[in-house]
Amino acid sequence: MTDVTRDAVLRELSRAPDAYRDLLASATPGSLSRRTSGTRWTNLEMLFHLLLGYGLVRMLLPLVSVMDRLPPRVGRGFAAVLNAVAAPFHLVNYLGAVLGGRLVTTRRMAMLFERNCRALARRLDRQDDADLRRGMPFPTRWDPFFTTGMSVLDIYHYPWQHFEFHRKQLTIDVDA
Repeated sequence: MTDVTRDAVLRELSRAPDAYRDLLASATPGSLSRRTSGTRWTNLEMLFHLLLGYGLVRMLLPLVSVMDRLPPRVGRGFAAVLNAVAAPFHLVNYLGAVLGGRLVTTRRMAMLFERNCRALARRLDRQDDADLRRGMPFPTRWDPFFTTGMSVLDIYHYPWQHFEFHRKQLTIDVDA
């Protein structure tokens, strides 16, 4: 578990939509179809993948609330099963971004990204410190920012870490 604070995560959630919109605004059609640095995705597919990171957190939060109330061995077992199916997950993750990048317009991506951030910020505002300390083990083979013990607050922080990591792989600002 990290030492991130609620205020820091709220700042991340308020900054992220502008950062995402700036990326979209600086992209040209040519740069959107260009490959990213270090991945098989194009810039457009990576932008969709960044959107998915925030949407994923909205789905994970209820799961953590349930898993935290179960015996610890259940959470460890669940994480182990997810780790065991990491290869199919990575394929689905890759193909989902490819498909999403082709089907969802950049305007719609920006709207969904902002909606996810606003919803996460509202939810975070309603949670007390005990809620934020709840946690569960995560499948460490799924993402470099997943750890064997993540609190709810860590999960709120995750999409910003994911965003910042992948933003560096975008090549949209190098249009020829």
